[in-house]
Amino acid sequence: MQDGNALTIRPHAYPDEEKSSGSREKGLNRVLQILEFLHVTQRAIGIGDLAKGVNAPRSTTYTLVRSLVDAGLLEMAGDGNRVYFGKKLYLYGMDYVRGNDLLRRGRQEVDNLSRETGETSELCMLQSGRYTIVHSSPGTRPFRISSATGLQIPLPWTASGRLLLAGYERTDIEGMVSEDDLVLPDGRKLRLDDFIADIAVAKSAGYCVTSGLVDAYTKCLAAPVFSAPGKVEATMCLVVPIDTSRERTDDLIALLRERAARLSITG
Repeated sequence: MQDGNALTIRPHAYPDEEKSSGSREKGLNRVLQILEFLHVTQRAIGIGDLAKGVNAPRSTTYTLVRSLVDAGLLEMAGDGNRVYFGKKLYLYGMDYVRGNDLLRRGRQEVDNLSRETGETSELCMLQSGRYTIVHSSPGTRPFRISSATGLQIPLPWTASGRLLLAGYERTDIEGMVSEDDLVLPDGRKLRLDDFIADIAVAKSAGYCVTSGLVDAYTKCLAAPVFSAPGKVEATMCLVVPIDTSRERTDDLIALLRERAARLSITG
């Protein structure tokens, strides 16, 4: 019944409604799996491979993809056999940038820092338990250091990971870091206790430097960006050659901390 403009809400769903709700939820989960798989894969992919990647029936995947294409969220590649993100998702992403003050200002700071130092600069955040580059700007060195926006890396591999987890309880960190995350690209395995100790050191120092973790040629300098006192929301990073001098590294850390502090909300 309705009383004026007020709706009377039933206290429970009937069986048919529960079944419909469960079906919608399952379909939504499939859509999210498709989007996440394309994000991780970083390329257009055939429907059959997409279905295997999300462990879903091909017919179900095809139906969902068709709906997402019709909605503009996905687009078919030129050959008509592969699918990837659509322009509408790009526009949604730009809306997010415009509406997120930290990201909007952070992108500008990263671009400025890269121009001033000539080094590869990044703004990084925590996303789905992974260190994620949300914006990057390449340096001006003849030998470019690879840094891709959207790239997700296990937290123990990065200087930023040690700062992004500052303030988390050990049990929370254990839930976010798998055994595989502790294995570096060159096969070395970090000890969880050592990683947690590194987090405490980085929190105390107010910055972090790691060398030769992702590869043997670079080191990463990171400083925290706070969204509230004691709450690390993001990091600003510089990725530099591993043989960068101590004096140069110290100067870059000081500049990085200054710019990160400028982005932070501290009171």
